Amino acid sequence: MSPAIHRRGLLLGALGLAAAPLLAACADDEPAAAPGASGAAGPKQLRIGYQLIPNGDLIVKDQGWLEAALPGTKVVWSKFDSGGDVNTAIIAGAIDIGLAGSSPVARGLAAPLNIPYAVPWIFDVIGDNEALVVKPGIDSVAALAGKKVATPFASTSHYSLLAALAAAGVPESGLKIIDLEPPEIQAAWQRGDIDGAYVWTPVLAELRKQGKVLVTSRDLAGQGKLTADLAVVRKDFLAQYPAAVKTWLRQQDRAVKLTRSDKAAAAASIGKQLNLSPDEAAAQLAELVLLDLSEQAGADYLGKPGAPGKLAENLHSAAEFLTAQKKLTGAPDLAVYQSALAVQALADAA
Repeated sequence: MSPAIHRRGLLLGALGLAAAPLLAACADDEPAAAPGASGAAGPKQLRIGYQLIPNGDLIVKDQGWLEAALPGTKVVWSKFDSGGDVNTAIIAGAIDIGLAGSSPVARGLAAPLNIPYAVPWIFDVIGDNEALVVKPGIDSVAALAGKKVATPFASTSHYSLLAALAAAGVPESGLKIIDLEPPEIQAAWQRGDIDGAYVWTPVLAELRKQGKVLVTSRDLAGQGKLTADLAVVRKDFLAQYPAAVKTWLRQQDRAVKLTRSDKAAAAASIGKQLNLSPDEAAAQLAELVLLDLSEQAGADYLGKPGAPGKLAENLHSAAEFLTAQKKLTGAPDLAVYQSALAVQALADAA
């Protein structure tokens, strides 16, 4: 079976507990000055938190591009199961750069977490690879009233499910929403314990074989509820090692461009990391929207120095929505999200 991809949010009360083993495991991994690729002082280690999502990050990892571009730096790749776990690791100082969905990032920049990190890159805009799929006989979102629907809480899928329900005029209290991780969702679906789920590939691909897709995240993006997988970097690391972050950004841009110039090579790399065939990997890759560096600097995304892009508005909107849904106690000002976009780092990498 294909590996499950997790972006589940972590309960706030578990932050301290989860941070302890991370700190213990990474106590010897703190960055220290060492020669970098350009001969300038760079980090002794670059600690990356990645997830099994079919985007350019897996290409960079598979190809070893960072290791080649930063010969004076030890690149440490650590797999995480969720954006909540990545938030915890950043708080603990256990990683320098990580991947988290836009919903966990919107939460991370809000109280009570107020995580001091910045967003230098959009790994992907989520499209058809996250969707609401239901059992046969259910023909609309409105028909979910009284049903059982599973999703990983505090994830981009959870946010999208709430948005889909709100758009259809279905109150959250009108159905039973169950917090399950993707493998648990697949098992519950097979047992007949749930009527539907909002989840991502590869579990989504398995559920689609028998179920019906009602709404995709691509549909919701067209309605102003865009979700994305974002890079987050500790602000203190970015301030201390801007050249290393610039190198990291250039490798990510290189990976996106490979998906356009040589789809077969890109799919082969992603397939190796996900234990999928190249054809399966290519199909999953096609369900995402990947942006190169110049596109990310556009007004609709990260933007430029002095002109932060609409991603900040999207994150702020997500925080307002989550506040209305009582998932946050309050949304920070838009300026908080604008200042969190690392537009200068992106411009320096151009």
